[in-house]
Amino acid sequence: MIVSLLYKVARKLLTVPLVLLRRGPAKEAELLVLRHEDALLRRQLAGPVR
Repeated sequence: MIVSLLYKVARKLLTVPLVLLRRGPAKEAELLVLRHEDALLRRQLAGPVR
């Protein structure tokens, strides 16, 4: 059972770089990261000024 779980996790981790190397998904992943960064920066600016 543990070996099966480790195998599934390893497969998922190895497919992530393959997905990111593709053109469409790579652009979508980059946009997602940039939107997340934008949201974090907006939250920081909305807080009290030091």
